[in-house]
Amino acid sequence: MDDKIFDQIHDVDLKKTMETSYIDYAMSVIAQRALPDVRDGLKPVQRRVLYSMIELNNGPDKPHRKCARIVGDTMGKYHPHGDSSIYGALVNMAQDWSTRYPLVDGHGNFGSVDGDGAAAMRYTEARLSKISMEMLTNLDKDTVDMMRNYDDRLNEPVVLPSRFPNLLVNGSTGIAVGMATNIPPHNMREVIDGICCLIDNPDATLEDIMEHIKGPDFPTAGIIMGRAGIRAAYATGRGKVTLRARAEIVENEKNGRFKIVVTELPYQVNKARLIESIAELVKDKRIEGISDINDYSSDRAGMRMEIDLKRDANPQVILNQLYSYTQLQISYGIIQLAIVDGEPKILTLKQILEKYIDFQKEVIIRRTKFDLKKALEREHILEGLARAIDIVDEIIATIRACKGGQAEAKAAIMEKFDFDDVQ
Repeated sequence: MDDKIFDQIHDVDLKKTMETSYIDYAMSVIAQRALPDVRDGLKPVQRRVLYSMIELNNGPDKPHRKCARIVGDTMGKYHPHGDSSIYGALVNMAQDWSTRYPLVDGHGNFGSVDGDGAAAMRYTEARLSKISMEMLTNLDKDTVDMMRNYDDRLNEPVVLPSRFPNLLVNGSTGIAVGMATNIPPHNMREVIDGICCLIDNPDATLEDIMEHIKGPDFPTAGIIMGRAGIRAAYATGRGKVTLRARAEIVENEKNGRFKIVVTELPYQVNKARLIESIAELVKDKRIEGISDINDYSSDRAGMRMEIDLKRDANPQVILNQLYSYTQLQISYGIIQLAIVDGEPKILTLKQILEKYIDFQKEVIIRRTKFDLKKALEREHILEGLARAIDIVDEIIATIRACKGGQAEAKAAIMEKFDFDDVQ
């Protein structure tokens, strides 16, 4: 047997090899997959989808494009992972019950609040929403750093310019290795008012900021019970809030019976499973007094779920039981974890706002330098043009005197009239 084969075998410490490999994998998941960047609030797959769409000229003023084309471009150029994960990210950015301000304008079946999945990407179409253009504005003006893609053929942005604070506005959810993030969405107007407050007064306290940013603003609405959990989350980066459905007890004037009408659900609660769980509780007789459950929700009428009660039932008692036993009331854990300078960090509300303001200063400075450079280049050319107009007859005579063609004429003009190559 050839001795060279044995020369290629090396003894390794399995424990060290496993530790090294696992740490490399963990850091890859943390920094390049599961957690958002504090500057633009996007995970890499979301950023790459949006960048691929702008490269396809798939803006809000253009027709919708097949999602399969968008996913294919993203996967082939920037994100060499499974198409289902890329399409999942695209769908999530188009669902108005998942994303407070959708970054993608979807056309077709993109799922439902009942937990129905989106149609296959060959059937659905999408384009950038109007607000997502603010994420990408001035990308061509050297506002952010670019890096090489996975096969070193193309450039892609490290982060998007993000002219609004997307991390707080749309929130983020992700599970990495040994850590997780769960940032709730907020109202755009409130967050921007909070940023203006911090710009005007860099020493503003949390109380000053919370005068503007009252708390999370979920796309499915609902009621947040108490403010202690919100303040804890904003002050430390971790907190827990109780989120309750908006329910009203209504009396039927004809038969005197009561019903509970639910018009808003807690964030990320599956309505179909909620109805099933209520039915199971009635069947097991853990809750007595419910005669029927009807779902009248529609795109036109919005959310409306009616729980009919028996004649002798106490509606307030049953409503309290529903809050206790079902997802009509949930605990929403807030963990404000994001990538800061390549490392995961738990951030307070003020720190998130400060990081965003610092980033926007950098974007504006880089954009201004780019515009200044272009303006100076244009000024230089116009200076040459102004000089040329004054001596146009001499220039024409010089050109006619050159018999060696364009290159000779150019060299003669540069030498005789002191023009440079650009002019």
